[in-house]
Amino acid sequence: MNSLQQIIQPIEVLKWHGAQNPTIGQIRFDSRQVLPNDIFVAVKGYQTDGHAYIAKAIESGAAVIVCQEMPAELNEKITHIQVTDTAEALGIMASNYYGNPSQQLKLVGVTGTNGKTTTVTLLHQLFVNLGYKAGLLSTICNKVHNQVLAATHTTPDPLQLNQLLAEMIASGCDYCFMEVSSHAAHQKRIAGLTFAGAVFSNITQDHLDYHETFAAYIKAKKMFFDDLTDASFALINSDDKNGKIMVQNCKARVHTYGLKSMARFMGKILERHIDGMLVSFDHTEIWTRFIGGFNAYNLLAVYGTALLLNQQKDQVIRELSRLLPVEGRFQYLKSKSGKLAIVDYAHTPDALENVLTTIQEIIEGDGKIITVAGAGGNRDKTKRPLMAQVAVKYSNQVILTSDNPRNEEPEAIIADMKAGVLPPYTNRLLAITNRKEAIRTACLLAQPGDIILVAGKGHETYQEVKGVKHHFDDREVILEIFETE
Repeated sequence: MNSLQQIIQPIEVLKWHGAQNPTIGQIRFDSRQVLPNDIFVAVKGYQTDGHAYIAKAIESGAAVIVCQEMPAELNEKITHIQVTDTAEALGIMASNYYGNPSQQLKLVGVTGTNGKTTTVTLLHQLFVNLGYKAGLLSTICNKVHNQVLAATHTTPDPLQLNQLLAEMIASGCDYCFMEVSSHAAHQKRIAGLTFAGAVFSNITQDHLDYHETFAAYIKAKKMFFDDLTDASFALINSDDKNGKIMVQNCKARVHTYGLKSMARFMGKILERHIDGMLVSFDHTEIWTRFIGGFNAYNLLAVYGTALLLNQQKDQVIRELSRLLPVEGRFQYLKSKSGKLAIVDYAHTPDALENVLTTIQEIIEGDGKIITVAGAGGNRDKTKRPLMAQVAVKYSNQVILTSDNPRNEEPEAIIADMKAGVLPPYTNRLLAITNRKEAIRTACLLAQPGDIILVAGKGHETYQEVKGVKHHFDDREVILEIFETE
């Protein structure tokens, strides 16, 4: 086991009080988990301040306290270490504690409002198909090569993160592909990690409940790129105007990908069909099982990342055509009568617009689009009316319903959404609070040739109401309804 001196390097220590190298156990930032001889790091979080729990940690046996503010009374038997930023210190300490696993494989982080999950999942799938052992850290799940582990956050906390990376090293993984959320960057959850590369997909309005302003949201994303070294690469979407902002003053080698503007990796959609699309990447044609411009960007990011990781172009092209769509992302289900339902995780105005415009491009004849959508409770309220505006603009019929209301009343969330819809679009709108009934109504309204979009939850298999998660899977509900037709 590392000594305290080794774990704390190279963090700048403002003040050290107590033993230099006491016997230590594990690192904790939750006082409820502290055991004898543990190190407790008092992190100033978004909702709570760990400094308020220092006394409790000491009562539970903590041998070391790492803090930003020294307690007024110091326990002489306890080592107190004062640092400038405990959140950043926690990340560095966690990396040191687990042997700096991110330095022993090639870690690639993907950030952006939309496309993170699809991009990292496809990168993992691609590299496994290319014969490598690889890890995955995503919203849907975490993988240590092919071992699937449940995911509770888009980006785990620093201790979980480094423990998972250490497990990947022990399993012989050469690569790890992970989502990097704006929350994770802002909260320093990725501090201490060494990235081989970083990918930027796009940025549109989201998480303003946390960041408060769009400028702050962009700044949080940029923090990820600011910390890259000159040994890393940064791959940005050249068609997103904020891509250049991400890499201002970035030390990494900057590369671009795009469908519209000139870029290092160029793509083009040649044909669109209900079961896939034909694309051209760097003048090479590829048939893929994916649909929509947003997926063309995701695939192009995967292609560019693979080449920047020194993979052979012809092998990458071959494997791209074999990649399978990601669970709950533009996943379509068909009834015996010819109705088509698409389940997608789209939960921002931009993502919803991307999915609906893609459906408009592939729907045939006089087919109509019927959209079922809601918005999450206790999250960014400003996007609710915007999502409803997008839904009615691109759909023939919209049913507003409950998503994950959490601790809000679903009717209040629906009212926020309806406020964004003005004549002449109001006649396209229905509101059915019960999500299952909303989906059933959409299926009953649909005729053969129509497309039903059920948006917002995608891969999720639960609905969170008043702090309780109830089993709910949009795909199960649709298939059950289709079976009874």
